[in-house]
Amino acid sequence: MRPITVSSCNLNQWSLDFTGNRSRIIEAVRRAKSDGSALLVTPELSITGYACLDEFLAKDTTTHSWEVLKDLIEHEECQVGLPILHRSCLYNCRLLFRDGKILYARPKMALANDGLFREMRHFTPWQRPKQYEEFLLPTELQELTGQRHINFGDCVLEANDTSIASEMCEELFTPDCPSVHLGLDGVEIICNSSASHWELRKLSRRLELIQESSKKGGSVYLYSNQQGCDGSGREYYDGCALIIVNGEIKAQASQFSLNDVEVISATVDLDDVGNARVYKARSMQASKEQAYPRVKLDALLTDQNPLPARQISPTRDAVIVTPQEEIAFGAGCWLWDYLRRSNQAGAFLPLSGGVDSSATAVIFYSAVRLVFAACEAGNQQVIKDMRRVCGEKENSTWLPSEPKELCSVIFHTCYMGTSNSSKETRARAKALANDIGSYHIDLNMDTIASAFTSLFTSLFPLKRLHFKSEGGSNQENLALQNIQSRSRMLLSYLLASTLTWVRDRRSGGNLLVLGSANVDECLRDLAGFLRYAQTEFDLPIIESFLEATPTAELEPITDNYVQSDEQDMGCTYDELGTFGTLRKIDKLGPYSMWQTLCTQWTHLSPREVYKRTRFLWHYFGINRHKQEILTPALHACQYSPDSNRYDLLPFLRPSLTWAYNKIEKALEEHEKKQ
Repeated sequence: MRPITVSSCNLNQWSLDFTGNRSRIIEAVRRAKSDGSALLVTPELSITGYACLDEFLAKDTTTHSWEVLKDLIEHEECQVGLPILHRSCLYNCRLLFRDGKILYARPKMALANDGLFREMRHFTPWQRPKQYEEFLLPTELQELTGQRHINFGDCVLEANDTSIASEMCEELFTPDCPSVHLGLDGVEIICNSSASHWELRKLSRRLELIQESSKKGGSVYLYSNQQGCDGSGREYYDGCALIIVNGEIKAQASQFSLNDVEVISATVDLDDVGNARVYKARSMQASKEQAYPRVKLDALLTDQNPLPARQISPTRDAVIVTPQEEIAFGAGCWLWDYLRRSNQAGAFLPLSGGVDSSATAVIFYSAVRLVFAACEAGNQQVIKDMRRVCGEKENSTWLPSEPKELCSVIFHTCYMGTSNSSKETRARAKALANDIGSYHIDLNMDTIASAFTSLFTSLFPLKRLHFKSEGGSNQENLALQNIQSRSRMLLSYLLASTLTWVRDRRSGGNLLVLGSANVDECLRDLAGFLRYAQTEFDLPIIESFLEATPTAELEPITDNYVQSDEQDMGCTYDELGTFGTLRKIDKLGPYSMWQTLCTQWTHLSPREVYKRTRFLWHYFGINRHKQEILTPALHACQYSPDSNRYDLLPFLRPSLTWAYNKIEKALEEHEKKQ
């Protein structure tokens, strides 16, 4: 046997929080040491935090990184991440140190540069596989370590009894990932430091890749990930650190948690790796694999006792939660991180009585439940943050007795009704607010709308604005609706900036204004989440939200007319969802979308499909500019229309006549054959 104890971790790092990031790394090292670990892996760019964006280009960022590293070096057996400027190129690096010496720096070779990621904007990939060169250390590190140069590049650390190498985040997802070649070259322990963000159902794919890599090549695979809401505010990094041996899970950290530091450790037998590699097909490939350069470490990392001090860790099943739980826990953890790191005094939500705003309210309630559970468990960091957000004095010992009590302090909801609002939506909003315990306001804002229309009439005495149901034009109808909806936004910010003063809160402060930008209210996952919360959170009122017809309630209700979202849009939510999926996820334009929809919407003729396709693309084009002003929102799925970071498109859009002419020509040919 060759037993070795190794560790990985989730760290809730915060971009540019060098003091906090350093403390969390030190705490992780302390816990790994207490487990008897020979090696700890931390997340990608763990010293700076991952989402520094253009701050990576600032000289201070790299300077402070070296300063933090100098403090960390005395905490041995650790692998950290930081930006390193080498030969005027900035690299995203892993750096391993032990016994006061820096062993080597390994720059990232495959940069993430699509979706939410822009690594190529800041970093250069290392493009010389299996090569390294000398890197001149900063003078203060030279004095501390007694080293002038370290090895910098794609190399392997070789101890007296095992070998260790790195694979970084995106590299795992590439077809020709480094772990394949490292395994063929005999490396036994592969360390993956990541900053992988949460998307619904993404964990299954990540687990599949890691397990397959470890199983096919045989290896001990240590996966470390960031956890929490980093500086950009759009992502939730979902942790789930792993220790896997030959495809079998030995330890798994939480995917969603309010803990700032979570360390997992496992004792594994390196002989199991050797046994998994004894088959001829692998040996044939390994025999011709070009060797990686080795960095020597004169140390024994395995347990040398005849009878190992620790038992080999057993295999365990993967923990994968349902999509509904992902929304409850992932969005809840993200909201709490966003709230505490924005230094706001709570949150404010316009609660309309519809599905979108109710889902946002329930997600915040989920965050409150998570905070309450962490307080009950004695999490001192969460308790400290909770008291600060609640405006408690520094020496306060107050703890909420239940989630609703905490909700009543920090969560504020408001039903902003008009003469167009129904009794049903008003009652639903009030009932939900009561069930979750939010501080709720029920108001009518007709005076605001009337002030706008009166001003308009004073400017144009011969003109009177009328709703469509009163004989007005579409232009008038839309203008009157916009007065209500836009006034609600202004009123929300007024209340968010004054409610702590109204409630005589000692420390005052502003509230974080919450909203929703869900583009498909019939999204299965959102409805599924609400049904989950209805049972798990004991919120029976949610059933009435799910049964209600989606409506903006911006037009008068008459005996013959009740406003409906689908009627306003001119399409169903199912059609809208299909359009969004084909456009964004499948990357289809008008022509290829029409072709695809003709095979899916078989109840319509090809010409009718063309009309629907053209209709959807037309309204997408004239409304695209609205995506440009969205505030940062949680990225939860590939369907996201976030124009500032994820779904980058022009918003001054022409009519797509070329594609339409091509469809019409194809239709003519098709109809001639019928």
